[in-house]
Order: sequence, then C-alpha cells, then structure tokens
Amino acid sequence: MSKSASNTMTAMRVGPLDGLLFASNGISLTPAPSGTRLVIRARAEAQAEAKKLLGFALPTKPKTSIIKGDVHCLWIGPDEFLVIDVDGSGLPAKFEKAGNGKLAAIDVSHRNTAIIVSGPNAVDALNSGCPQDLSLEAFPVGAASRTILGKAEMILYRTSEAEFRVECWRSFSDYVWKYLVDAVKSV
Repeated sequence: MSKSASNTMTAMRVGPLDGLLFASNGISLTPAPSGTRLVIRARAEAQAEAKKLLGFALPTKPKTSIIKGDVHCLWIGPDEFLVIDVDGSGLPAKFEKAGNGKLAAIDVSHRNTAIIVSGPNAVDALNSGCPQDLSLEAFPVGAASRTILGKAEMILYRTSEAEFRVECWRSFSDYVWKYLVDAVKSV
C-alpha cells in the first residue's frame, strides 16, 4: 500500500515475478509489465461487435495476432482471443458496458502474468520444454499459440525475431520462471 497526496491508502498490484531478472548465454528473462488482459469468446456472428468495441477486427487465422497501438489481440482458438493492453486500460469496462449477449469478454488481468524471453538463443531455451517448431518459418513474428512449457500451459507470442512473450497463470509463474532459468543455463 502507498499513501497518496490526500493521505489515503491505495492498493498497488504486485506481480509474482517483480524484481526478478536473469541473463546468460545470449538470453534474458524479464517479467513483463503488468497489463490488462481480456479473454474474448466470439463466434463469427459476434466478431463485428468485438470489432466495434476494440476498434479493429479480431484475427481470423490460427496462430496470428493483430496489433493496434498498445493493444495486442492474439488468436488462441477458433472463437477465442487474448487481448493484452496497458495496465488500467478501460477495455474491461467498455465490454461490460456494452453488455452484448453475442460475445463474452472476461477480465483475466489478475490471473495472468508474463515473462519476456529475448536474445539470439531464446528459441533454444523455449524449445527445451515447448514441443512446437519455433523457427521463423514455422512461428513468424506475430505468431501466437496456446501450448505448454514443461508441465505448464502457456500462451506463447513472438513479438520480434528474437523476443517472445510467455503468458501464464500467476500460480504457474514461479515454475515457468525457474524452468526457463534452468533452460537458459543449459543452452
């Protein structure tokens, strides 16, 4: 808790990995800044409504993403999308206010956390526990997929040639962090 100018207490979100950093063998691990995350479920007939609320169309091809400003929208299933925005974004309230029965938007900001895995050997560390082909040809920049790392479910998002965002549940974050640290050490 911190005191504001009016001497009242305000709660601050503390990430499960805050303060951790690791770098070795051409790879760095960094906790991603906290953010707003929405899981949107929208069948084809509801995607126009989601487009109105987001200001852009949802991605339609498997393993793709769309970026508009700070908002990243990842295709993670036939009618399921993960939207990542800056912390405190008004997206959850915007979807709630719309109250549309055609689609569902669930705020998972407090459930998820993310680790940025970057560097020229990032693919090697991730492939130590992820069964997908992460070559640029098979998993290009902007690719996103629900997959696993070791025994933890994650959503993997390639943000550049040598950088990935590993989204996982907060309850798995310690395991995922330690798994990646061990993987980096053995690359």
